[in-house]
Amino acid sequence: MTSVDASVMKSSIDIDEIRTALAHEARALGFDCIGVTVPGTIENAGQHFLEFIASGGHGDMDWLAAQPERRVDPRGLWADVRSVIMLGVNYGPDSDPLEILKQRTRAAISVYAQGDDYHDLIKKRLKALARWLVATAPSEVKVFVDTAAVMEKPLAQTAGLGWQGKHTNLVSREFGSWLFLGAIYTTLELPRDDAEIDHCGSCRACLEICPTSAFPAPYKLDARRCISYLTIENKGPIPRAFRKAIGNRIYGCDDCLAACPWNKFAQEGREAKLAAREELRAPDLAELARLDDAAFRALFTKSPVKRIGRDRFLRNVLIAIGNSGEIALAAEARRLLEDESPLVRGAAVWALGQLVPRDEFVAMKSAAMGTERDESVHEEWHAAS
Repeated sequence: MTSVDASVMKSSIDIDEIRTALAHEARALGFDCIGVTVPGTIENAGQHFLEFIASGGHGDMDWLAAQPERRVDPRGLWADVRSVIMLGVNYGPDSDPLEILKQRTRAAISVYAQGDDYHDLIKKRLKALARWLVATAPSEVKVFVDTAAVMEKPLAQTAGLGWQGKHTNLVSREFGSWLFLGAIYTTLELPRDDAEIDHCGSCRACLEICPTSAFPAPYKLDARRCISYLTIENKGPIPRAFRKAIGNRIYGCDDCLAACPWNKFAQEGREAKLAAREELRAPDLAELARLDDAAFRALFTKSPVKRIGRDRFLRNVLIAIGNSGEIALAAEARRLLEDESPLVRGAAVWALGQLVPRDEFVAMKSAAMGTERDESVHEEWHAAS
C-alpha cells in the first residue's frame, strides 16, 4: 500500500467516525432523527415546486415564488455546500387531534402551535450541533429551520428521515406525521444515507379527509384551499366558500396529518417546551373573542400563533363562532361589530348571519349600514343578507 493510499483510507475512516459521532451528538442535543444527503438529489421535487408556483397554488405566499432557483438545489442557496444534514424533532401529540373538532364552542389549534414556537428551540440546537461539527472537523456551516429557501421535506426524504406523503408532508415510519425539520449545510463531505422510499401505497386517507378538497391530485396541494393557509398566511377575509368547512379550526389544521395510518407507530413528543399548554388545548371561543391586543400577546407568548396578530386571530375565532351553532355566542359577535378592525367587523357580520334569526339580522344591518364606512364590511352585510 502506498503512502497516498494509506492517507486516503485514514481520511475515510475519520469521516465515518465523525458521521457516527455526529448522530450521537445530535441525539444528545434532543434531535430524534438524523440523516445526511448531498446536493443534486431533489431534481424531481424541484420541478414539482416550479410547477406548483406556475399554477398559482402558493396563493399570496410571494416569498415562496421569489428566487426559486435557490430552493430547487441547495447549491442555489450556497454554492459551497457539499453535504446537507437533516434533523428531526418529534412533536407527537398525546391525544387524537381530531377529537377537538366535535367541541363546537371550543377552538381547535394545530398541534404544532399549542406549545412554544419550534423555530427558536430547533435553531438553538442546530447552532449547537453546527459548533460541535466545526470544532470536530474544520469546515463551514449554515443552519436553517423553516425560514430560508430550503426544501426541507424532499431533502429529508433523500436523507432517509421519511417520505413525502400524498398530502405533501413528511411521513416517518417511526414518528408518523409529527416531525419538525431543521437543516445544516456544510462544506464537509460526509457519507450520505439511503433515501427513504414511498410507503403510501393505495391509501388516500389524507386526501379524503381534507375539509376543503385542497389536494387536486395525490402529492399536489393547492394552498389557496388549505385551512392552514387560510387561517395563517391569508391576510384578508377568508373566502366565503370555505368558511363553513373551517369549523372550529382557528389556527391551522391537522386533519390530513392525523388521518395517516402510519401514526399508529407515532410516539408522544419528549420535549416539554413543545408539549401542549393546557390553556391552548381546547380554549373557549367566547373567552378568545374577548381578547384585546395585550391579552392576545400575553396568552400566546412564545407561541407561533402570535405572528398572525390579534385581528387575523379574531377573524378566525369569529368564523368558528359562526360555525358553532351556539346562539349564546352571537353576543360576542355583536360586540365585535364595533371593533376597530374592518377585518374583525366583517367576520362578525358573517358569524351573526349564521346565528341570529333573519329579521334580527336585517335590523342589525339597517342600524350598521348608516355608520359603517369600510367597503369590505359593506360587502359582508350584503352577502349575508
